[in-house]
Amino acid sequence: MNDEILTLTTYFAERERTNDRFLADEMLHLFHDRGIAASVLVRGIAGFGVSNVVLSDRSLSLGESAPVTISAVDHPERILALTDPVEAMTARGVITLQRAHDLPSPLPANPEDVRLSLNLGRKQRVAGKPGYVAVCAVLHRLGFEGAIVFLGVDGTVAGQRRRARFFSDNAEVPLLIAAVGTAAQAAEAVDELPRILPDPVFRVEPIGVCKKHGQKLADPRELAGTSPFQKLTVRTAEDTLIDGQPIHRALIERLKDSDHASGATVLRGMWGYLGTDRPHGDRFPELARHVPVSTVIVDTTPNIAASYAIVDELTEHNGMVTCEAVPAMLGLHDGQRIGTLELD
Repeated sequence: MNDEILTLTTYFAERERTNDRFLADEMLHLFHDRGIAASVLVRGIAGFGVSNVVLSDRSLSLGESAPVTISAVDHPERILALTDPVEAMTARGVITLQRAHDLPSPLPANPEDVRLSLNLGRKQRVAGKPGYVAVCAVLHRLGFEGAIVFLGVDGTVAGQRRRARFFSDNAEVPLLIAAVGTAAQAAEAVDELPRILPDPVFRVEPIGVCKKHGQKLADPRELAGTSPFQKLTVRTAEDTLIDGQPIHRALIERLKDSDHASGATVLRGMWGYLGTDRPHGDRFPELARHVPVSTVIVDTTPNIAASYAIVDELTEHNGMVTCEAVPAMLGLHDGQRIGTLELD
């Protein structure tokens, strides 16, 4: 990849259909046909959209639909060529475009905080260990504030479709690692990780860190600039409670009941860490899941400012909150449109 790359991300319910097929399958078939460099589908564990229906692992039956997110990454011209067909096949959902850079190219305006992302195969190994375990160990040692590994169930790798199947080891199905750190830490990681990974492709996006462990560092309104849309991400441990309820679940309920939030999605990690915790997954035989989760809120800049008041209250003592500009966002609901996928 060259210097700038684009990430197209879609958020919708897993059982959404188009052309008599599931939307997720149709979308990933498109990415395969177009030879998109990298894409990954991740199932959410809770969320709601413009229909204001809460979807949750706590209440879903086999006939109901989990929230999902699909991200696709490639050269700008290849991603922009996807926007029209993706929009045409999506009746209900949110589509965003975000700019990133392929390291080791120079970062724009030398941002202090960044999100470093890379995709790996599920069964990729490093010195006998799972690759994602080895990567998180490096990120933790370099001082990254947090990293989360998301298990993909479908996607493309070097333009080829890789989907999870029952009777397969699913070794090449992609998973996604997303870490938050400084630009200097990202540069160190990009220098070190190629020594243990074959030809890794990194992408880095400037972000603002709003809160860490209850400490307020910045307000989303200070980070908005001229962007009409923003993405707010709340990272917590799944078993961290507020008033006896997991923070992510309380956040979804409060946002749904507000008069401004148009949607949110909770993604569960399979491995990772926050702050000074050591990288980990579930701790057997504990009943509560200790893995990190991310609650993602994508909305207009004024709505993000209003939602942040709820986020700030629920993360008084725990978690990390980041905010980033979203240059293009389109919300779709049965013919209604909010926003645009036109980039400035």
